[in-house]
Order: sequence, then structure tokens, then C-alpha cells
Amino acid sequence: MVPGPRNLITDVPGLLVGNAQDDALKSGATVLSADAPFMASVHVMGGAPGTRETDLLAPDKSVARIDALVLSGGSAYGLDACSGVSDALRAAGRGYRIADAVIPIVPGAIIFDLLNGGDKDWLDNPYRALGRAAFEAAGEDFALGTAGAGTGALTAMLKGGLGSASLVLPEGTTVGALVAANPMGSVTTPGDRHFWAAPFEIDGEFGGLGPDPSCGLGRQLESRKMRTMAAQAQDRANTTIAIVATDADLTKAQCQRMAVAAHDGIARATVPAHSPGDGDLVFSVSTGARPMAAPERDLTLLGHAAALCLARAIARAIYLARPAPGDLLPCWHQA
Repeated sequence: MVPGPRNLITDVPGLLVGNAQDDALKSGATVLSADAPFMASVHVMGGAPGTRETDLLAPDKSVARIDALVLSGGSAYGLDACSGVSDALRAAGRGYRIADAVIPIVPGAIIFDLLNGGDKDWLDNPYRALGRAAFEAAGEDFALGTAGAGTGALTAMLKGGLGSASLVLPEGTTVGALVAANPMGSVTTPGDRHFWAAPFEIDGEFGGLGPDPSCGLGRQLESRKMRTMAAQAQDRANTTIAIVATDADLTKAQCQRMAVAAHDGIARATVPAHSPGDGDLVFSVSTGARPMAAPERDLTLLGHAAALCLARAIARAIYLARPAPGDLLPCWHQA
């Protein structure tokens, strides 16, 4: 398995990603879309998720294909980014059709970034406009780090961000991941230099320092984020939300199984992961372009590749974060 030409989720043919952010707000939105509706499911392992329209992604629900997925900052306010994407889709005549009605299907998830130092004193919710702008900016290339939904993200010790990575499997199937990393846990070992995901790094994509040579790691948990934020927010101001995608032809149930496996990537890159105060969630997407020769065997490999991509994407998000005025935490390059 090798990274695709961009090392982005858009190496999966047909997928597009767009970002929009407000630097004063220290927040933004990221939208994944395609030219045609795509299969999707979801799996939630965090204790504090914030979501829209995720129930319909369960394998037993009747709507199989969706029009876009949204990752956003803003906590509950950020769910309105999905409405902005729906507006743009409706204007283009795209969505689920029932007689003359057109209903865009746009699930989404949010991170909590309301206490990150940005100006949150708005009169009108800004996320609807950010969602539409992100959808309209969608393309094969997009920024990582302090961009889109990752603009105001924070990890325990360093700035978080938006990350992505991809792998092309031996038979030609592509798998990719997209993540807004804002976890309660750390993505680096003590000292802030070595990434927990270092064993899975490819070609120095997040610094090439390799694994931490220390032993006995993980027994002491430190958090600059918790020391900086108000005490009442410490256990609720977190979440890692992600999308994994493939061009393999998956059913909705198979998409959900890939999402379950992909959560291993969060646990490999973040310590601790899946806490009661995180809303850790993974969407899974299939464009259906490539039939599977041996579904059970192929699905196992797809889940493994998705976990590898997600771990690498989380590390890339933090590695590529850049400083901005009013930051509460340093970037990796400043540590």
C-alpha cells in the first residue's frame, strides 16, 4: 500500500473537499461532496457527539445515498453549516426526490471550539454561510492544518487541525481519510515532538522523527488545554470527527463496518481516545466504482487501510497547523 498522488481523501476518484473559515472566529467548516450521491454510514465511539442526520446512516434505514458530509466547528451552532450546504444543493436541483420535492441529504458532525480564543460574539449564526462557502469551494486539492473545520481545533498539548491521508491498495482500490482533530488527549508523547502515530508514518509526512524511544508511556496524562480553559468546560470541549472513504463498492452495512475499524486510527494517534468527553465519530463513504472480488477479505483490508489513513491524517493535522493571533496553545513547529 502506498499513498495516492495527493495523499488526500480526494485521491478516491470522484470525491471533492472544500474549506471555509473565519480567522477572527477561529472556526470553520469542511465539506465532502461528489458529482453524484454516494453510499455512507457512521460509527460513534465518543461519549459526547454532536451530529445531524446520522440516524438515517444506520444499515436498516431506507435512505442509502447522501449528497454531502459536513465537518464543522462551533459545537451545536456548527450543525447549521449543513443547512448552508443544503441550500447550495437545492439551488443546483440536487437531492433525494419525492415527486416534485427535492431534499438534499447532508449529515454532519461538529467539534467544540467555542473557548479557543476566537471572537464568538456574533449576532447571527455564521455557520450556515461557512457551510455553503465550503461546499462551493470544493475541489480535489484543499488546505490542511489550520483550515476549515480544523481552524480552531486544540489537542491536549498543541494546536489541532484538519488532516487527510490516503493509500492505494495492491489491486488498485483507494482508501482515504479526512479528520478534524480536536481531542481531549494528546497526539504527541511527552515533550511534544514524537507523534503517537509515528509507526504508521510514510515518507516523512509529519516530520519523520520516528517513534519515541522512551518506554512506559501513557501513564501520566497532561493537558495544556485543560489548564487553559474554564474548569466547567474541561471534560466537554473535545472531539475528533472524521470521514474515511473508498472507491470499493460497499453496501451501507459494509460502510459501517469500515467506520468501526477506522476508529482504531483515532486510538493509535491520540492518547487517550474515545473518552466520555470526546464525541469521536467516523463517517464512512463508498463511491461504488470498483467491485470487490472477495468481499469478506477485501473488507478486512479496507478497514485496516482506513485505520492507517486516519492515524496518519490526525498526525498530519497537528504537524501542519500554523500559528495565529490569540492562540491558546502552540503549534507543533513552535514546541
